[in-house]
Amino acid sequence: MADATGYLADLHIHSPFSRATSKASHLHGLAAWAAVKGIQVVGTGDFTHPGWLGQVAEHLEEAEPGFFRLRDPDPKQYAGLLPPGVQADVSSIRFVLTAEISSIYKRGGRVRKIHNILFAPDLDSVRRINTVLAGIGNLESDGRPILGLDSRDLLEILLEQAPEGFLVPAHIWTPWFSLFGSKSGFDTVEECFGDLSDHIFALETGLSSDPDMNRMISALDRFTLVSNSDCHSPGKLGREVNMFKTGFDYFSLRDALKQPQDGQGAQRFVATVEFYPEEGKYHCDGHRKCAVSLEPAETLKLGGICPSCGRPLTVGVLYRVMELADRDTPLYPPGSPAVYSLIPLVELLSELLGVGPATKKVAAAYGALVNRYGSEFALLLDTPPDVLEQEGSPILAEALRRMRRGKVIRKAGYDGQFGVIKVFTERELRSFGGQLDLFGGGKPLKRATRVRRSRLAVTKPALNTVKKKNKKEKEKDLNPEQEQAAASRARHIIVRAGPGTGKTHSLVARVVRLLNNGRGPCTVITFTNRAADELRARITARVPADAPVMVATLHGYCLHYLFRGADPDS
Repeated sequence: MADATGYLADLHIHSPFSRATSKASHLHGLAAWAAVKGIQVVGTGDFTHPGWLGQVAEHLEEAEPGFFRLRDPDPKQYAGLLPPGVQADVSSIRFVLTAEISSIYKRGGRVRKIHNILFAPDLDSVRRINTVLAGIGNLESDGRPILGLDSRDLLEILLEQAPEGFLVPAHIWTPWFSLFGSKSGFDTVEECFGDLSDHIFALETGLSSDPDMNRMISALDRFTLVSNSDCHSPGKLGREVNMFKTGFDYFSLRDALKQPQDGQGAQRFVATVEFYPEEGKYHCDGHRKCAVSLEPAETLKLGGICPSCGRPLTVGVLYRVMELADRDTPLYPPGSPAVYSLIPLVELLSELLGVGPATKKVAAAYGALVNRYGSEFALLLDTPPDVLEQEGSPILAEALRRMRRGKVIRKAGYDGQFGVIKVFTERELRSFGGQLDLFGGGKPLKRATRVRRSRLAVTKPALNTVKKKNKKEKEKDLNPEQEQAAASRARHIIVRAGPGTGKTHSLVARVVRLLNNGRGPCTVITFTNRAADELRARITARVPADAPVMVATLHGYCLHYLFRGADPDS
């Protein structure tokens, strides 16, 4: 049963019957990962698919009105799906009947592509809905069926076949498939749903926007904003999630979405837990194939045309929100849920450990932390950083502090490319000594030796990996032209040479000579992370450990000085 203080709900997910979805997204896998995350209520997703509905009817039973639990919570069904050593108690996990519909139709002389989430209180209502929809399109082709059905008419079918059901427009700003999408959406809810607009009371913001952005638009004031993961694998549950403190059943949840506060002013829809919107893959404008990412002002200046290929840019969520905004600052209606922005724990550990989020090292650290603190959200939302300092890692404690305050480094996503959110600069990570003790007295986890990031200096493990490669560089002679570049005392030098002529070797030799002659500090700036790593390794292999040298990409150099001059508490 839910905790007396409330529960978390992720209401938009997909089953194995949806395209590009993990086979582990079966009911037992979803329940197990929900328990690991600390989520108590999960949407079933895809109730329109006959195969998935059959599994729902077979494996779920009603526990509370409109909430369903596993009929046979057999651990063998999810064995091997969880991180090492993690056990999941799925007995308290509940499901609510949901499905996403992709509606593609023509309205107002334009093709509209809108995704909507349906909610139903019982299986009989679902079967009635499916009977009508099956007469319109093929429900077996995909867990998220594509129907030539107007969104307004879809809502009418739902209200007729499931009067206690409700519809929430999905990820409302996604360019290609959403209510307000730049490619095929509308400008208002009323334009989309017409005479039935009053039955829409909640909107799903999506990963690329957050409530601050949505509250720039006064026309959305009457709507409750919800956040869900839209996950295609169970490990991605809870990327975004909703926090309720209300009755533990379908009808109480629905009423909390309609009215976040009850009649006495008590908050029953407490908060949404959000991605940082820059991490969403449609936050900014751009072209992924051209590696072009732009802010709205730049897009406007270019007339929406890619400066690389000359084709129209994919206009992102931030641009579209600004296009419809009629406020300079966000304004929250009374009773609006609170907002928490977090980084998923695997991504946080990936940054701290210097390895990929899908590696065994991250899985082991994740499992140990979940076992220690109860669940991912118990750690991210509830655990005081001081406790982590006393019992675990001061590095993780500081990461939580910064994340909760929004003091993060953001690289925005665009045109289907996820953004990247970081907590520490590379220099800060190195200052922690290359090790992380995440478990309070346990064996420290060593930093990985191969790290592909834009460092400002080299870690000792990374240096060791290239020492053999550069062992003979000290003895390698310079030809006359290289010697001239390395030895010149001119203030400005331009070296023009083709590939393979030893430009990097000459640059390294020049920097080493300057440092050895006491003419530091030296700053070396290049364009790519790979080039910066190679230069840094070559230089630091030939100068004292405390030599005053910085090697960075242009972006890394600028970021270093931005953070150096910033007030960390501002």
